[in-house]
Amino acid sequence: MQQPSRPKTRRKYDADFKNEVVKMLANGQTAAYVSKALGVSENLIYRWKNQTQGVRKVISEQSELALENQQLKDRVRQLETEREILKKALSIFSRQT
Repeated sequence: MQQPSRPKTRRKYDADFKNEVVKMLANGQTAAYVSKALGVSENLIYRWKNQTQGVRKVISEQSELALENQQLKDRVRQLETEREILKKALSIFSRQT
């Protein structure tokens, strides 16, 4: 007698599990080994790895933009100070005549 077939359900993995799998790859373990050890398909492991790299790239770009933004703010502050000094110097020299 045949068992009634059950529909396949998708397993859900939390972010910590995904991060640990990616760390295992970063530590030199192969995707095939991790796949067999944890019962997760290799394709899924590679997808998690690519997503993690994408997130790291975005974070890197954001930190570069934040650094550039801070440098520009510092430059604006410096230029405003110089402008104020020049205004004061102009008012001093224009009074003396």
